[in-house]
Amino acid sequence: MSKSHPIVVLATDMDGTFIPLDGNEQNRLDLHELQLELDRNHIALMYVTGRHLELVLDAVRSHGLPSPPWMICDVGASIYQSGDAGKYVLVQGYTDHLGQLVGNHDRNRIVQSLDQFGNLELQEDEKQSRYKISYYCDAATLNKLVTAIKDQLSHDQAPYRVIDSIDPFTGRGLIDLLPTGVSKAYALQWWASHTGTDQASITFAGDSGNDLAALTAGYCSIVVGNADESVAAEVRRVHDSAGWTNRLIIAKAHATSGVLEGLRCFVR
Repeated sequence: MSKSHPIVVLATDMDGTFIPLDGNEQNRLDLHELQLELDRNHIALMYVTGRHLELVLDAVRSHGLPSPPWMICDVGASIYQSGDAGKYVLVQGYTDHLGQLVGNHDRNRIVQSLDQFGNLELQEDEKQSRYKISYYCDAATLNKLVTAIKDQLSHDQAPYRVIDSIDPFTGRGLIDLLPTGVSKAYALQWWASHTGTDQASITFAGDSGNDLAALTAGYCSIVVGNADESVAAEVRRVHDSAGWTNRLIIAKAHATSGVLEGLRCFVR
């Protein structure tokens, strides 16, 4: 890492990345080490997750995670800042910005248009947000459904994009609809501009398909060892094609331990 651009922010996915895996004692030990590493190097933590705010707070409580000053939730569809008494406040400026992107294509209009696909199942209410529409599907039909949804959105001239992945824990297909161009990377870029943070000082860690945009946006990137091989291969391909050097660590260790491994490579 260039001395002119020291890392000041670790932006990280949660599930499969920062959160210790069930039964992995090394992950639990390395969570403590990771917090020490962040403190030692004066690096701020930010969660960048597909979880809704309440699910993030559940994870913080149940796993004993640190509470960062900022969080990007809903796969980039919402940004929160820590406020009085540790409560998180929605960043209204970003929400207003997303509203301008979608215009009159609100979520109800999109959901009604996609009701025709009977093999789509809306995820639980706590996994939805104003500008994120999330579905489950059978993993075997995922690719076919994504194509059909994209065709329908195009037909409706709806300014939404599709992010798909496989849940590594359940094997179910996951489909998120977000305003066109919006992703974890988009929200992180908006946040960096909003706060005056140099993007060269941000490191992003992730493991799955909805992390791809951020892992390939030019940030220093950590792909943890439990990531699907296709994710790691695509991130490496983009970094190589762009000619980026010293910006990618594909860790051998899994989840929390992989984040620690990658961070230490960048700061030492």
